[in-house]
Amino acid sequence: MQPRSRPQGSAIKSTSGDPGATVANPDTGNLASGFCATLVHEWAERGLTDAVVCPGSRNTPISVALAANPSFTVHVVHDERSASFMALGLALATGRPAVLTCTSGSAPAHFHPAVLEADLSAVPMLVLTADRPPELHGVLAPQTTEQRDLYGSAVRWYCEPGAPADGSQPWWRDLARDALSRATGGVPGPVHLNLAFREPLLGAPEAFSAADGLPDTPAEAPRGPELRWNLTDEDAGRLGGAISGRRGIVVAGARSVVDEEERRVVLEFAEAMGWPLLADAGSGLRVPSASLVPHFDAIVRSGCFEDHPPEVVLRLGGLLTSKALGGWLARSGAQQFGIDRFGMCPDPDGVLTAKFNLAPSDALGAIRVAGVEPGPDQWRDRWQEAQRLAAGAIGAALEPRGSGAVTEPAVAREVMASMPEGGRLFVSSSMPVRDLEGFAAPRTGVVVYSNRGTNGIDGSIATACGIAIGSAGPTVALCGDLAFLHDIGSLSGLAGRGVELTIVVVDNDGGGIFHFLPQAQQLDGETFESLFGTPHGLDLVSVASGFGLQAERVASQVGLAAVLAGARTRGGVRVVVVPSARTRNVDVHRALDAVVADALGVL
Repeated sequence: MQPRSRPQGSAIKSTSGDPGATVANPDTGNLASGFCATLVHEWAERGLTDAVVCPGSRNTPISVALAANPSFTVHVVHDERSASFMALGLALATGRPAVLTCTSGSAPAHFHPAVLEADLSAVPMLVLTADRPPELHGVLAPQTTEQRDLYGSAVRWYCEPGAPADGSQPWWRDLARDALSRATGGVPGPVHLNLAFREPLLGAPEAFSAADGLPDTPAEAPRGPELRWNLTDEDAGRLGGAISGRRGIVVAGARSVVDEEERRVVLEFAEAMGWPLLADAGSGLRVPSASLVPHFDAIVRSGCFEDHPPEVVLRLGGLLTSKALGGWLARSGAQQFGIDRFGMCPDPDGVLTAKFNLAPSDALGAIRVAGVEPGPDQWRDRWQEAQRLAAGAIGAALEPRGSGAVTEPAVAREVMASMPEGGRLFVSSSMPVRDLEGFAAPRTGVVVYSNRGTNGIDGSIATACGIAIGSAGPTVALCGDLAFLHDIGSLSGLAGRGVELTIVVVDNDGGGIFHFLPQAQQLDGETFESLFGTPHGLDLVSVASGFGLQAERVASQVGLAAVLAGARTRGGVRVVVVPSARTRNVDVHRALDAVVADALGVL
């Protein structure tokens, strides 16, 4: 569907010399208020409940309409980037898009990182940017810039309907339905409505209340575009033939399963085939099972499977974070098949034989129906023994030891172990997500989120806050110090949002992950520190306290476990800072790799 024509209404240029001043049609305010009230009312009828509003003047009509509708909870956030990631977190937790709005000018540009993340993670979002009317463009009017197609191809749909005009009322609800349908369709994602408003920005109170007088709501809800089912019986038979009796692996990333039934199908498939399941923390499959290999990263690094590669790999959902795993699979020469419910099968190494656009559980169920033989017993047994030995070595190395300093892998392991049943865990990019994937033990009762669409560290606190609001339960965020400081604006007002959120910050005073990269050896120390180490030198407890948050520093693993247990009973927002050292962290990871390699030497 193409954006509709843009009716311009009527406005007369002022002769005062102020390019932003107009003498508007006296009905302009009522039109703007009625237009926005209609959009909001339609979205409320379709089940939307949350809006994130950034204060500003030009978005007044939509902000007031949202506040006036009793179906919506309005979350006011001053910083646009924080607001956009909060909307992202709300959608992650609820499965419904949040309405996100801001004024014109530079404000919409701050939404861009979250829009990119929503695009690449298939998260629905309704982005409403207010704009000046056409006559104020190209004349250097204040707070006016080119907002058309601001987010490029990252949105599922862009529409610029023009300033509300008399006679356009019949398609107002169409616009609301189209936007929601495209945001929640076959491949969910962000939709951008660029809404121009003339002054006056508000009409009479009855015009901006979603009450009587609005165009009728049709009984039929709109349907989003559907993805074509593209695993035919012939495909299932061909896949069954490719995997039957083979050494195989199931690799599961984000979006792999969305409920217990899908989880059951995937687990039963892996166990029936005798294949190891290598699952990301956000896959929904990192739960205790006979096939799960949670310490696959250390196992692959050990080299014990370098001469025992798989013959076939089924890659479900998104990518895992392990670079070692990706390299090993790329070298394996195995046939690899991508299966994703939204058709978003990542293939950076160009190794996929075929891609299938459907829920992984449906695909695996169809393959089993086709009838296949399990893989060799020796393949299953070797992986199970490797996991047993690796788990023992890692568990012994990371066992709490009194007041001894806690390591970064131990922080990730302890955070997962301490999560309350039914809790939500958000983990930031960089080292925390890698440590969670590599060292946390599997468990049930925890939903894990991470912004791995663009793999950025921005918006971590805001996303976690949105998850906490949307899930109405205990939420923990695990992040690094730079991710924490990168989103420092989201600490403003956090204490008053009524959420139960614990933020665990691993503070190694800079960019710890860069010490694992070749730059650390190729550059002299001073150059490396200034460009990559980037020490901040801040007291993060004081930073958090300055925003009115409870904050404390914990240096031991035993102490961390105690604080996390206490946070569950006290509730509210709490920041826990765990000190670390970047170079020591490299040594810790290398030592863990060494103990696993030594344990696996018997294979």
